[in-house]
Amino acid sequence: MAQQMEPVVLSGRLDEPLSRWLWLIKWPLLIPHYIIIGVLMVVAFLLGIIAFFSILFTGKYPRGIFDFAMAFNVWYYRVLGYVLLFTDTYPPFRLDIPSEQSTQ
Repeated sequence: MAQQMEPVVLSGRLDEPLSRWLWLIKWPLLIPHYIIIGVLMVVAFLLGIIAFFSILFTGKYPRGIFDFAMAFNVWYYRVLGYVLLFTDTYPPFRLDIPSEQSTQ
């Protein structure tokens, strides 16, 4: 007997009207983010190599490296969403994971 599937329900909200002219100056505003993300990419790459060998020899992903990689990716995709005009909210300079995206 086939299992009956529930329909998927998606919801969203529009925070406020998007600015018509902000897209012209968004990219230069992110220069500090670009610099910091560039440095953090190098750090994430090096930590990825360390994590690889840690997983290879111990079978476990080090929690600190995982938390850093997760927080870095959240920040990177916040900045990318701003660049791609998904939001007008300037991304914060934080390496944290919002509570709804927590891995615990």
